[in-house]
Amino acid sequence: MAKPEPAEVMRLVEVFPGPSPEAGDSDGGETTEAAEAARIDNLLDGAYGALTRDWYPELRRRAAAHADGDCLRERVLEHVEAVPSFRLSDGPTPLKERREALAEAAALRDEVREIAEWYGTLRSRLGGDRASLTRGERLLHDLGYALAHVLFLGASSPSAVVRRLRLAYRTVGVRIDETASAGGIEETRFTCPYRNVAAGTCGKRWVCHEKLDRVDDGYVTYLAERGIAYQRPRGCEGSERCQSTVARDGPERWWPKTPPAAVGADP
Repeated sequence: MAKPEPAEVMRLVEVFPGPSPEAGDSDGGETTEAAEAARIDNLLDGAYGALTRDWYPELRRRAAAHADGDCLRERVLEHVEAVPSFRLSDGPTPLKERREALAEAAALRDEVREIAEWYGTLRSRLGGDRASLTRGERLLHDLGYALAHVLFLGASSPSAVVRRLRLAYRTVGVRIDETASAGGIEETRFTCPYRNVAAGTCGKRWVCHEKLDRVDDGYVTYLAERGIAYQRPRGCEGSERCQSTVARDGPERWWPKTPPAAVGADP
């Protein structure tokens, strides 16, 4: 699987199967459709409306900016990962009533299922995997993966992992600004000295987010194999600081990441 070009990202975004945010609700069939949309939105605790009205237009804006060379792929992926969601489990525990609500919503409109399928494809293509990287990026990923075997040796909890991770940050000149721990999630806010490297040629944050973060991807791969979710640096746009999180990787289910059929909620 090749990493998507900006034009392909735009094509993936444009085939969104949900309703247009400009769709009217005047009379006749449109009134029925509006009533169905309102019912689905109610069943999914507002996630459906937030996704179609607010999240998707912003996704289109970022994808278009990415196609024009004004936005990093990382910024598009960040927004994709921030999709409004409807929880179907509490950790490993299924939430029966919410799954029934998803089944009812999917019975009202096929697009509930189609949006989940579209979202899965979009997230997979944007996130990529080792095979989607360039040769140089694969080398950086593999370097991170190899380093992780030493860096995280014996670290089996988020708190232990984040201590090692912060040590690695400091070793390469990153300044730790804030740390926080809540609900099993370890958060680190920091200032990266590489954000403006080659900015005049490639743009701000291009080197750190499009290239050097491949080392972090190696950490992500290693830790995921051991049940730890490392959310590598995000949230740098409009700020001098980035943030990352470490948490226990649980089998949480939520729509649209989880399609109705995956939890027995297909009509």
